[in-house]
Amino acid sequence: MSTPPAVQPRILRLKQLIERIGLARSTIYERMDARSPRYDATFPKPIKLGVSAIGWVEADITAWIELRMIEK
Repeated sequence: MSTPPAVQPRILRLKQLIERIGLARSTIYERMDARSPRYDATFPKPIKLGVSAIGWVEADITAWIELRMIEK
């Protein structure tokens, strides 16, 4: 019996995130801004990758998309 390969966590940078969820850069940042009328508390928080680099965990984005599909 062989075991299935372990799924490696993947980080999405902003360009990949935009392609994945179909939202514009400005909309993504508005979803993360608690002062914005477009704020979404369920939107995944980015992780810090470096001094000025952030990314999103792909599994978190997938879970968020699935949640949106259930809510519709």
